[in-house]
Amino acid sequence: MSQIHQARGVEQLVLGQDTQDGAGVRLTRLLSQGLQHRLDPFLMLDAFASDRPDEYMAGFPNHPHRGFETVTYMIAGRMRHKDSRGHEGLLQNGGVQWMTAGRGLTHSEMPEQEQGVMEGFQLWLNLPGNNKLCEPWYKDFQSDEIPEVTTHEGVRVRVIAGESNGTAGAVQRPDTEPLFLDLHFPNEDGVVFEQALPTGHNAFVYVYRGELFVGQESEATAVKIKHMAVLTNGGDGLVLRAQHNTKAIVVAGKPLNEPIAQHGPFVMNTQQQLIQAVADFRADLMG
Repeated sequence: MSQIHQARGVEQLVLGQDTQDGAGVRLTRLLSQGLQHRLDPFLMLDAFASDRPDEYMAGFPNHPHRGFETVTYMIAGRMRHKDSRGHEGLLQNGGVQWMTAGRGLTHSEMPEQEQGVMEGFQLWLNLPGNNKLCEPWYKDFQSDEIPEVTTHEGVRVRVIAGESNGTAGAVQRPDTEPLFLDLHFPNEDGVVFEQALPTGHNAFVYVYRGELFVGQESEATAVKIKHMAVLTNGGDGLVLRAQHNTKAIVVAGKPLNEPIAQHGPFVMNTQQQLIQAVADFRADLMG
């Protein structure tokens, strides 16, 4: 019997836009500035997946950030991180890199492979105004450090942030309370996954293998591969019903309800703060 009394529905389906970033890495942008207020506190979601080295080998050379957090989740491949605070780590299959840019740093993310598949996601998570200039922080979580739980229905849940089925994720954040789950459904149709969600938290689902249905069975909406479903607010949770071997990420968080001022890799609350961020970067004051 379902533990969710009023399941969220789908407000909008988003098909990502093909683009390039870094030194020419091909990727799909699913969440951009047009959805930042609707999906507050999340600022950006990119998906990348290619088995062609010419589409990813140039990587992301040294670049700055200020005012938010980046979460990079590697499904397949190897990426080397280095930053101006002296941090260095190798992100690889199943691993997560969580970086708090805070008052500012510069970093690079460069592939350490010359062939094969590189696949993953990068999510930008906003910081509250009173914490945008905090001390930068960084941590790599290798695949075996990501907590996992398998539901009674056989869904394997990788809990990157937040909590699911009694399992706490690798990262917790008090202000934005992010939930970041990677769901792996078993090899059968109709398997159900449920997740409680606070009423006011914004949430979305992205399908990167297979297909699933969002909502109670009588009013469910189909979400196909490479589509992001922006979920309605209200209700007490999420109900997903998947085709066999479906994989999807679920992301939710508490909105900050603050002004968003963005100029490229700087995200602040006011234009004056952005002007200061650019001046600080030009004066080599980040990191």
